[in-house]
Amino acid sequence: MHKRKKVHIQPSGVINTDINVTPLVDVVLVLLIIFMVVTPLLEKDIAVKTPSTEKVEVQTEVPPDQIIVYINQRGDLRLNTESIAPAQLVPKLKPMLEVKKTEDRIVFVVAEDKLNYAKFITVLDGTKEAGAKTLGFATDAPDPAMFQ
Repeated sequence: MHKRKKVHIQPSGVINTDINVTPLVDVVLVLLIIFMVVTPLLEKDIAVKTPSTEKVEVQTEVPPDQIIVYINQRGDLRLNTESIAPAQLVPKLKPMLEVKKTEDRIVFVVAEDKLNYAKFITVLDGTKEAGAKTLGFATDAPDPAMFQ
């Protein structure tokens, strides 16, 4: 059996087809009040212990077995303290990495901010080709007198 929809006919004989939104507004207002009351209760404090002092270890010397590749904005390279041509990077770096264990093959790259991106990627590719397993990047700017 089909249920018939109840249609309200106004005294003027016009059928009223408007949606009654009053119950919807009532429900939305009740939900809004519930959320406004519950939300502040959900905020919980997380206890965090912060150190009273910070000990910063300042290291001025580079460990002797650490490998650092410096590159300036012109593309000039320095492997630790030795200036090298870009073509010499892989041949010079490969023997230095081969004597280390696989997990210890780490190379740090220090580059100037104005360095051409392609030159930087070329150096990264060269270090990987030489056998580096992990690459590190310096967060401090390189020494301005590095290639004087």
